[in-house]
Amino acid sequence: MDASQAHEPTESELLRLRREKLDAIRAKGIDPFGARFDASHQPGALRKDFQPDLEVKTAGRITARRDMGKSIFFDVSDFTGRIQCYLNVKDCGPELFDLFKHQIDIGDWVGVTGKTFVTKMGEPSVHATAFAVLSKSLRPLPDKWHGVQDREIKYRQRYLDLISNERSREIFVLRSRMVAEIRSYMQERGFLEVETPMMQDVPGGAAATPFETYFHALSQPMFLRIAPELYLKRLLVGGFTKIFELNRNFRNEGLSRRHNPEFTMLEAYWAYADFELMAELVEGMICHLAEKFCGGLVIEHKDDQGVVTRTINLSRPWKRRPYRDLITGVAGADWFEKTNEEKRVHCAKLGVEISPNMEDYEVTQHIFEKLVEEKSFDPLFVTHCPKELVPLAKQNQADDSVVDVYELVINGVEISPGYSELNDPIVQRERLEHQAGEETQKIDEEFITALEYGMPSAGGIGVGIDRLIMLLTGAESIRDVVLFPSLKRR
Repeated sequence: MDASQAHEPTESELLRLRREKLDAIRAKGIDPFGARFDASHQPGALRKDFQPDLEVKTAGRITARRDMGKSIFFDVSDFTGRIQCYLNVKDCGPELFDLFKHQIDIGDWVGVTGKTFVTKMGEPSVHATAFAVLSKSLRPLPDKWHGVQDREIKYRQRYLDLISNERSREIFVLRSRMVAEIRSYMQERGFLEVETPMMQDVPGGAAATPFETYFHALSQPMFLRIAPELYLKRLLVGGFTKIFELNRNFRNEGLSRRHNPEFTMLEAYWAYADFELMAELVEGMICHLAEKFCGGLVIEHKDDQGVVTRTINLSRPWKRRPYRDLITGVAGADWFEKTNEEKRVHCAKLGVEISPNMEDYEVTQHIFEKLVEEKSFDPLFVTHCPKELVPLAKQNQADDSVVDVYELVINGVEISPGYSELNDPIVQRERLEHQAGEETQKIDEEFITALEYGMPSAGGIGVGIDRLIMLLTGAESIRDVVLFPSLKRR
């Protein structure tokens, strides 16, 4: 029979064969799920800083093997990378060699003891004198060369994606390092990291639908927070002057390429500052991250074939434009003189769909989102937005229809809002009552009480960490930078 027509084992046959190997390992008196192994080096680090003739112990998953009869080459890998290992019957003995040859598969975890050397082909390697079984893999790994292509599997079984896709591993290692660097950046500038409740009896700090739960010990409904803002401002009242929190928020809204209902946010407050100082803080932080982790201020986004699809230039200073000027720039100089009905007619001409129940300012905001935000890729600080959009920001002294805020847009999405914070408790109550409409019970009375004790003037920011990581790594979907994104149950 032609080799191309040879029988390929089915998944059930592969599972059965691995179970048989598991039983064979146990029959030899060896625990197939291992124990402590004191590794001296990680595989990738050993390869990167390779030195020959070192006695080493390394551990990882077997991701490749080449059986040469009385010797076997195999790769041991973890998130740091891989190192080639060499095993022969003469050095490890017939029993251990037989175990590896017949019961160990690609996908198994092993600990290797040996000495480093360079092969005739110039490959850094470990000449193994012994190995320990750390975990028997009962399922075969995804195809080595193609990895996980099915997005459903990629996001639902992230471990398979991380095993087979080097780029995915790189993104999540980068994310971890970037988040650590953000914390360091804030702390070096005198900001104190704090923690505030994730379960709140009144959800506040943003206009969003919360997730509801129930606290049995208190016999009352609770909500996962949509923002930590109102609690962080209580700390300003208490005397803290520079604070930040970097943690999760939850908003019971749709799933999309750029939105996950559970997301990570940096929120910070700086007493005596304003929105302009906060803009400088954010601009400096993002440029610092780009220079440290991306090699400079020009970020290239590439497709799966490595072709550059978009270039984002973070060179300073970043552009700052008033909201009103941006709207008239895309909708016409007379936009704000039009009636609501005229605006709706004009939206149709501009190709912007709006719903019948939108208020006047919401129609304008929709124009902004579709014709300004989604088309802005280099950094743009949009300043002085309508007060209806930002009820927690301070009113502009020269124009009482707008507030002193910025909205930072990069890569077609909002990355960060920043305010001169409203600290007048009387005006704050009026704004929240207007926002809540008839449902005034949703106003956080404890927050208003805190403001009445006196909150210093302050600047505040929020930074969407997931979207920022997308920007800096070139990921096209938020699911590619969240290890376990929200998914519908199978």
